[in-house]
Amino acid sequence: MTPEPLPVAEVARLGAEVLAEVGTVVVGMEPALRGALAAVLAGGHVLFEDVPGLGKTLAARSLAGALGLDFTRLQCTPDLLPADITGSYVWDPASAGFSFRPGPLFTGLLLADEINRTAPKTQSALLEAMAERQVTVEGRSFTLPQPFHVMATSNPVEYEGTYPLPEAQLDRFLVRLSVGYPSRDGEADVLTRRLARQREETSVRAVVDAGEVLAMQAGVEQVEVDPDVVAYCVALAAATRTHAAVEVGASPRGSLALLLVSRALAVLDGRDFVTPEDVKQIAVSALAHRITLNPQTWATGTVAADVVATLLGTVPGPAATATLRR
Repeated sequence: MTPEPLPVAEVARLGAEVLAEVGTVVVGMEPALRGALAAVLAGGHVLFEDVPGLGKTLAARSLAGALGLDFTRLQCTPDLLPADITGSYVWDPASAGFSFRPGPLFTGLLLADEINRTAPKTQSALLEAMAERQVTVEGRSFTLPQPFHVMATSNPVEYEGTYPLPEAQLDRFLVRLSVGYPSRDGEADVLTRRLARQREETSVRAVVDAGEVLAMQAGVEQVEVDPDVVAYCVALAAATRTHAAVEVGASPRGSLALLLVSRALAVLDGRDFVTPEDVKQIAVSALAHRITLNPQTWATGTVAADVVATLLGTVPGPAATATLRR
């Protein structure tokens, strides 16, 4: 059953409440949290890539709690098997037959912690779930609950015992977000809050439930986008394919991701129209993980995010930003 779409103003209000609630336990991650929430409202999955200890797991758990979604944390290890995440058939003595026992994928929000620590065979088991919202076990397909989202974490500076995500897997993530180190005041705030809690555990209240999340997503889908903004998203993605530093550019899935997340950001701002500034705000997070640099560029220390940032300064946007509202 399709939920009734919420008005843009209501989606913006609830989104602000969700971010405020998460902000009671997560400090100094406002841009990343906003990008993650926009990706969820756009119906996609999120990859947090940064060094350990910056609160990526806490952010995912808190966001799931504020959204009222069932939450499952999966600690990825090299010996993890596909059946460990999809589920498998087990012998049921009561029925004298095999019955399917669902795995961790059957949840509202799955946190795949340190996803680059598990083997490619297990990583690929997530592909069908992320793309089709279903899993296939022994020839039978099982539909995942709705909404279903994956938030994964990855450590980009540690290589021993890790398996880099293949391009096809990275492409399934709507955005790749970097948390970054907090400011000194922010770090002091983290320590002060921990002392005030007198315990390690944190908790957030559920601002919405799963049904309301679906209604918020349906509300975002009602927002139309000006053709000039669509053309701008296409131009940015196309520019990655011809850049001298790039070996493989972003596919049309990249331009679509850019458009969908930009629309969700606009709604979170209470607008029913998308501006080029919305596109620029999320361009690095939506496109950088979808391009492959050539070996010469990679050897110089240049990263994909630098290439996308350069394109934002060279690819012309719509001429009349103020007249984009339909």
